[in-house]
Amino acid sequence: MTATATTARTAIPEPVRTGSRQWVWGLTAVTAVAPATWGTTYVVTTEWLPPDRPLLAATVRALPAGLLLLAAGHRLPTGAWWWKAAVLGTLNIGAFFALLFAAAYRLPGGVAAVLGAAQPLVVALLAVPLLGDRLRPRTVLLGLTGVAGVALIVLGSAARLDAVGVAAGLAGTASMAAGVVLTKRWGRPVPVLAFTGWQLTAGGLLLLPLTLAAEGLPTGITAGQAGGFAYLATVNTALAYALWLRGIGLLPAGRVSFLGLLSPVVAAVVGWLLLGQTLGPAQLVGTALALGALVLAQRPPRPRPPARTP
Repeated sequence: MTATATTARTAIPEPVRTGSRQWVWGLTAVTAVAPATWGTTYVVTTEWLPPDRPLLAATVRALPAGLLLLAAGHRLPTGAWWWKAAVLGTLNIGAFFALLFAAAYRLPGGVAAVLGAAQPLVVALLAVPLLGDRLRPRTVLLGLTGVAGVALIVLGSAARLDAVGVAAGLAGTASMAAGVVLTKRWGRPVPVLAFTGWQLTAGGLLLLPLTLAAEGLPTGITAGQAGGFAYLATVNTALAYALWLRGIGLLPAGRVSFLGLLSPVVAAVVGWLLLGQTLGPAQLVGTALALGALVLAQRPPRPRPPARTP
């Protein structure tokens, strides 16, 4: 690890260790706002955005929000943070957004969301070599419980599967999981608005030429589509990612990753409320399992008893 990364990590307080339990739970609740808003991405994409334009949706979601936060943060990367910001922007934003919208266009909201339920497991695996964490059976069990819960939400509905959509959803999950772990490893060298702006701008600039080459610009958009784009760029992205990256910097990566289980739960509830999708007993049991795994994952593991000396 470079000196820059070490300085960045030590400059950020560790409330999990030094803050009160109420403060930590408050921080967790604020961070959870991000995946909760992401659960609305699917209904907005399918109901209010131009059809069959996943790259355009990803670009308009990322680049305006990134430029807005970049202007508000008044900071540009320096030194190694130019390439680090590009890597994080690719994993957390550019690749993730493109794959997310490809899945959202090809799959029902619940099916697209369930693929993200595997993120805590991927984060736990990546945290072993990159963060030096230990893979705990408790984390694996809770991760599998979360996947099972979200799967129950989907299996009870008349869901169709599309191979390309499933592959895109899984790849997007892996991309963001890697971004979470590297964000935790490298730390945050600047205030969160500037840091978020770096990543959103980098991801948006990566997506822009791909969008122009593959899809081009639409000849016109409706008022509803403009409203959908505005919601995604502001609440769903600028605000949500600032809260999310702040949480990653101040909470353990594994605990933050379990908050992502809120996204499929919210997607299912929104689909039930707005689209008339089924939310029967199986979905309710799945919701209870997913939320139970999320809450239990926020409790720190019990410390191991000290070894007895002979």
